[in-house]
Order: sequence, then C-alpha cells, then structure tokens
Amino acid sequence: MQRQLALTLAVAAGAVWAWSQTAPAAAPASDDIGVLKVQGNVYVLVGAGGNIAAQIGDDGILLVDTGTGAAAPKVAAALKKLSGNPVQWIVNTAAEIDHIGGNGDLPRLSGLGPRQPLRVVAHEMVLNRLSAAPASGQSGIPDSLWPNDEYSQRVKDFSFNGEAVLVQHVPAAHTDGDSIVHFRRSDVLATGDVFTPGRYPVIDLARGGSIQGEIDALNQILRITVPLKYEEGGTYVIPGHGRVCDEADVVEYRNMVTIVRDRIRDMVRKDMTLEQVKAARPTRDYDTQYDSKDAAQFVEAIYKSLRK
Repeated sequence: MQRQLALTLAVAAGAVWAWSQTAPAAAPASDDIGVLKVQGNVYVLVGAGGNIAAQIGDDGILLVDTGTGAAAPKVAAALKKLSGNPVQWIVNTAAEIDHIGGNGDLPRLSGLGPRQPLRVVAHEMVLNRLSAAPASGQSGIPDSLWPNDEYSQRVKDFSFNGEAVLVQHVPAAHTDGDSIVHFRRSDVLATGDVFTPGRYPVIDLARGGSIQGEIDALNQILRITVPLKYEEGGTYVIPGHGRVCDEADVVEYRNMVTIVRDRIRDMVRKDMTLEQVKAARPTRDYDTQYDSKDAAQFVEAIYKSLRK
C-alpha cells in the first residue's frame, strides 16, 4: 500500500502511525485502542489482542471479531467516539479467544440498548469447537461468547447500513471454521488469521487446519480483491493481526506460503524426517521478512499436513 495513503488515513483517524511494507500495523503509544479509517464505512481498531473491523452507520455497528475480554471497555470507548449507535452484528472469523473475547461485553458497553436482537455470526464449526466438552483440567468457554447465528453453507450474506456483507467460509485453512468478510460497497475484506502479514500463518492441525486449505483461502482472497492502479490500493484487506494491506501484499504472502510448501513437499518425497526438514531451514530466505520465531512451528505444520 502506498505510504502516503496510509498516512493520510491515519491522520484522518486522529493519530499518526508508523507505516511500512514490512512492519505490522503500529500500536498506539499507550495501551489505548488505535482507530484507523480504512475505506467507505469501515474502520480498523488495533490493540485489543487482534484487529477488529468495524462497519459504522445509521443502523448501528457491525464488528468483525471482538478482541480479548480484557480489552472490551477500551474498545467500547473507542467505538463511542465513532458512533452513538450500539453494536448490532458481530462476525467471528474463528474460535480463538482473541477473536471472541469481547462478544459478551461489547454490545452491553456500546451504550444504547439494541434496536434488534444481537446477531453473532460464525461458521457452524466455530460453535462446535466452543460448545465441545473441555479437556480434562480445562475450563470451557462461557456460552455468552458463543455465536447465535451460525451458518453451514459456503456463503452467508445480508445487508447492514445500506451495504452488502458477505461472510464466506474458507475450510481447512487456519482452522476448519475460518470466515472472511467482504464489505462490498466499501470494498474492504476482513480475513481473520488466514492472512497475517509479518507473521508466518498458524495452521492449527488439531482444529482442522491444513496447508492446502490455507493456500486455497489465500487464493479466494485474491479472487475478491481488485487493485486500483499499478497493483496498489483498490480493495483493502484487514488481517487478523498486522497492518492493513492490498492485493499485492496478499499475492506476496500467498507466493511465500506456496514456495515453502513446495520446498517441504520435495523433502517429504525424499523421506526426510521432520528434524531433517527443520535443519534444512526451508524458510531461511523469508525469516527477515516474517517473524522467525514462528518459522519452526510453520514448517512443522506443513510437514505434518503433507504427511497426512
């Protein structure tokens, strides 16, 4: 994304941000929630444990993910500066606590009572994960954080604030319940943890993730995004963590994931063990661009996914 555009948007949101092609979205100077207008009716809130996309309008507020429960009061305060209307819709892109932690408190803290029953949308696999009996010695997720409007088809669409909203299931990617959310008029896409610039993807094999599903999900993002000029601008992409991006950033990320997958697949075909693959460092030339502390986990997930 062009540096000038990023800075212009940041100033419009009332904050000056450091913005670069390789660094994650800059955090606020304090532990407050940072707010950045992305495009159209859509904003991104940063500093709640993960990025929160917020669509603002006369009908109320729609959130994509809600951050951690501890951050809910500050997120609510930031939302009140954008709108006096309540949270009416929430879409959860996955079942992790940094995506669902504010589901219970944010609607209550947003001020006014809801004009209609709160809708919390997620794929049915998210509800299945959250409602499953916890492992021995672990506490379950309170049902106040569960979705109440789960979907099972490939796409769930609805209209809010005069804008078409498309929630699409991308199966077996980061997990088996991932959703991406397209605000069609604003031309903004929220991806959850399927796309995390500056970090290698987390492929949760225990929750149904896979390397092929991750690549398929990134390709689905690229089928939706359209650049404006010289491969810059156009559709903006809000990742689960990190800076706001455009199509060119997703292409670069998809290519990295595919190249590392192909390298490891070649090693698997040569019957190399996991330890030998890790020692070969198939991410070596990308470790300066992506957080190298996640490299071993990424390599292991690809290896085990391919061995299946």
